[in-house]
Amino acid sequence: MSSTVGFEPETQLDTDIDSSEQLPGQLSDVVKQSLPKHVAIIMDGNGRWAQQQGKPRVFGHKAGVKAVRRAVSVASQLQIESLTLFAFSSENWRRPDKEVSLLMELFFTVLQREIKLLHNNQVRLNIIGDISRFSARLQKQIHEAQQKTAGNTGLVLNVAANYGGRWDILQATQKLADKVAQGDLASDELTEELLNQQLCMHGQNEVDLMIRTGGDYRISNFILWQAAYAELVFTDTLWPDFNEQAFKDALAVFASRQRRFGLTGSQIEDIRAI
Repeated sequence: MSSTVGFEPETQLDTDIDSSEQLPGQLSDVVKQSLPKHVAIIMDGNGRWAQQQGKPRVFGHKAGVKAVRRAVSVASQLQIESLTLFAFSSENWRRPDKEVSLLMELFFTVLQREIKLLHNNQVRLNIIGDISRFSARLQKQIHEAQQKTAGNTGLVLNVAANYGGRWDILQATQKLADKVAQGDLASDELTEELLNQQLCMHGQNEVDLMIRTGGDYRISNFILWQAAYAELVFTDTLWPDFNEQAFKDALAVFASRQRRFGLTGSQIEDIRAI
């Protein structure tokens, strides 16, 4: 498993991006090579943040939407290819019915309100997870949002909703099992690449950096396959307080690490010296 480092943001911002923001020019090759292509974030701490303010938990979820905007803005500006956010896990259905209902309504409202901004900034929205459990109204909104941004060429924003890493691997395995049962594929022809092609984020780079806010040190059944070689960064910062500087601090931690992929440190240095 990759090593883990905690960090704290230097400042706290509470500003929203707007559709008038322009992306910067081309980044230098040195900066590009130091940045991850795919970042995943477990957005934890909304409820605790609200409780610290003496407010209902849903207040923290609403505040967390601002942190999502900031993260999307930073990822777009730095030309990160994919950003994956853990919005609602398959285990979150166990929460109180009232909170789940409010979360579903917030999800619907955010999709309605934010899709124009995402589209104007060439962000392509991709909802990953089993959305069949959502209301027909929410499913329709998801499909429309994805269709509207399908042709965009900027950041791919994956939002994991009713998602679990084990579910993702299981549904991919079931698809391949169907092919075997139908005689389209022999069992001895199964490969990691074939399985990968059936996962939710097939066609995208594997996750390079996974960040978890909120102080817990686990990945909670999130993108288990795609994050096999991800660098892990944990912070005590609650998600609504996760600002631009906090994101950049995490990217700096990533850039400082030596990623070996099974090689030795000396082998990596030899490659760099070529």
